[in-house]
Amino acid sequence: MNEEEIEKYMQLQQKEVESAKTQAMTSQMQMQQQAMDIQQMDKSLLKEQIDLSEELDTIEHLLRGHLLEKQEDGSRKWVEPKDKRLIILTDYGVYLIMNFINFYLNKNTLLSCYDEETINKKMYDLSNVLNDDVFMEYDIIFNYPSFEECKEVLMGRLDKKIELKKFAYSLIGKEVNESDIKKSFINEMEDRIDYEITKIKEQLMKNKLKRFESILRVVQDTIHSTYLRAYAGQERKTLRQHTHITETVGGTNNLEKKPSKLNPLNMIR
Repeated sequence: MNEEEIEKYMQLQQKEVESAKTQAMTSQMQMQQQAMDIQQMDKSLLKEQIDLSEELDTIEHLLRGHLLEKQEDGSRKWVEPKDKRLIILTDYGVYLIMNFINFYLNKNTLLSCYDEETINKKMYDLSNVLNDDVFMEYDIIFNYPSFEECKEVLMGRLDKKIELKKFAYSLIGKEVNESDIKKSFINEMEDRIDYEITKIKEQLMKNKLKRFESILRVVQDTIHSTYLRAYAGQERKTLRQHTHITETVGGTNNLEKKPSKLNPLNMIR
């Protein structure tokens, strides 16, 4: 083996070493990036798991009687209801119930550790407190119907009476004059319009108060579901499982050293 062959061999050996180093560095960078991606995804999952802001927003919209309306672009947006009967609570009522819910729907509750007896006791206590609060302040929690709402109902009843009278006249072949029929009914009601408006307001309010039990029920069930996530520390255990990486990704220098394909002994032979 002459000097020229040895020099060529050394050059090839150097190139192979440099190539191996480049591959090793590239592989290590890829593994580190993969590890960072996994950690970032893990953090996003953890944040989403204990973030209840979206649920709280939805609850508030529902308490306000808002409706999800489909937009032209296919998305959905919360909007005020056109039917005022769907607005059950006042702003004060919504605030009172949302304030109550916010004390329970948070990460402190989720990451706690409760046994079944404690959860049942807490649910019993908070249900009684919420029931008493709403009952004692129902007159400012539930939304009283406005005069315009009552007038709309009254005019609707009047229109129905007019239609019924017109139909009755048509059956007997009598000439129908809608303005005269309407004027006749108004004259009959003239002395008791205030009474009719008051009765309508009371009936509309009774209809809203019928929602008393259903509102309490959904609030209780929402809070109970949050407590169940904290039963025996299940939420904390789930978070720990997310943070444990089951396989090592990146950060290792134990690269396998492959033997060189060029063996100087072979060249000598």
